[in-house]
Amino acid sequence: MHTRLFSFTAIVSITLLSLFTGCGASNSEGLEAMKSPPDTSYSVILLGGLVYDGTGDRPMRTDLGLVGDKIIAVGDLSEFTAESIYDISGLVVTPGFIDIHSHASGGNFKASGLNAFPNAENYIRQGVTSVIVGQDGSSAFPIDKFLKEMEGRPAAINRGTMVGHGTVRAIVMGNRDRQPTGNELNKMKTMVQQSMQSGAFGLSSGLEYTPGAYAKTEELIELANILEPYNGIYISHIRNEGAELLKSVEETIRIGEEAGIAPQITHHKVVGNGRWGMSEQSLRLVEEARQRGVDAMSDVYPYTASSTGINILFPPWSKEGTRAQRVARLKDPEKRIFIRNDIAEHIETERGGDPSSIVVANCSWNRNLNGKSLADILEERGREVTVTNAADLAMELEINGGCMGVFHSMGEEDVIRIMKHPTTMVASDGGIPRFGLGAPHPRNYGTFARVIARYVRELDALSMEEAVHKMSALPAQRLELENRGILKEGAIADLAVIQADSLQDHATFENPHQYATGVIHVFVSGEAVLLDGEVTGKRPGKVLRK
Repeated sequence: MHTRLFSFTAIVSITLLSLFTGCGASNSEGLEAMKSPPDTSYSVILLGGLVYDGTGDRPMRTDLGLVGDKIIAVGDLSEFTAESIYDISGLVVTPGFIDIHSHASGGNFKASGLNAFPNAENYIRQGVTSVIVGQDGSSAFPIDKFLKEMEGRPAAINRGTMVGHGTVRAIVMGNRDRQPTGNELNKMKTMVQQSMQSGAFGLSSGLEYTPGAYAKTEELIELANILEPYNGIYISHIRNEGAELLKSVEETIRIGEEAGIAPQITHHKVVGNGRWGMSEQSLRLVEEARQRGVDAMSDVYPYTASSTGINILFPPWSKEGTRAQRVARLKDPEKRIFIRNDIAEHIETERGGDPSSIVVANCSWNRNLNGKSLADILEERGREVTVTNAADLAMELEINGGCMGVFHSMGEEDVIRIMKHPTTMVASDGGIPRFGLGAPHPRNYGTFARVIARYVRELDALSMEEAVHKMSALPAQRLELENRGILKEGAIADLAVIQADSLQDHATFENPHQYATGVIHVFVSGEAVLLDGEVTGKRPGKVLRK
């Protein structure tokens, strides 16, 4: 039976789209119009949308015909029938966005992330259809088991994984501040190889975290060498994003260059207001590497604050060993002095000496602290707001169980410069939080919508076609996801239908649990997971393997 469905948004005036199309696109521009659609039975036809194909080319107003999980036709389909026909005149169609740096699997696979929230509502309401997890050096292991478990737990979106250097190192060596023996290094190399054979997309590292911080460059090169036959990428939370930013970018590029693989500076940023503007130099290093034939790239999120554990403030040596050993170190009077001094120096040099710039995102052991800065907590406790007292407070929080934090320490000039660079794609560094719990970074709810709402529409820093490219085809090409991230005949039908002139992120640092609005329909493998702005509950997402 054939039904014709009309979106409630079809009445939007096409003239509003001039913001995104210049003088407007005709059927002779952008995508090549199909002159004679195949005689086939369509499952879905989308009529009259302004199609951005993901390549960065100008858009065109045309129709799309889907059969099963594929886009079969691009062109005039007004005379054809389908099981479902959607009039999307006045709306924009894009490839489903791909988040190349995601924590959607959650810290505990059995209780959070996609397993707990398989509809991934915060993602699909931004138009995201695929995520890559296993980031910052932390992944599940073994990868084959993890991917099979995901296949047994259907989700609304596609998901793949990196293999985490920190995870591999911890399994072989524990959380030890030393270099591996030859036997230990061989074990790690075997684990990376097994992961690549199982379908991992590459190796991730978190060199500002332990145990990754304890690894020397040579260790990482040895492991990255394993990726070369699989054409895997090396994606790194670099060793230092502040005082040693340039040295850390150079290290990441060196690892890729010596291993003969593609390196990626993930959530590329400049930390510390005294260093704002340094992105000119860090991007120049990327350009120089590319001139030498190194496929170096970056990703970025559209915010001037980062988010991670409060213990990012601590020196690496203080975080060695088990939790009991770390807590004992913090309670030791002599060692505590050295740790406090290092934390205070970090706050001074990396966080502008301002305890109010460090905000508690989630303390599971005391939720009354969520959303409060270190300065707020000190004031509540009748203590003077000083860097030293903030350092003491950070140690107290860690002793009691640790907290996630949000750190306001970046400048928008750098965010824009990095985002505009042709080798930069967009990634959230977010996940799927429990709605209403804590004060997480708004990137969990708003990253991809915010790129269009603020950086395309408000600031005119990117064109619409550039933004779509950075969120779809560019990460797809990076990951070698064949026939994803692009709208063309034969491509997988992962796509979003968007009210582009009103697409908006609403999540803020003060009120982060707010979904983006303006995404009308989302299809994953040809099935609607969001329809007329409502979650359908369908879970057609695929497990992606390299």
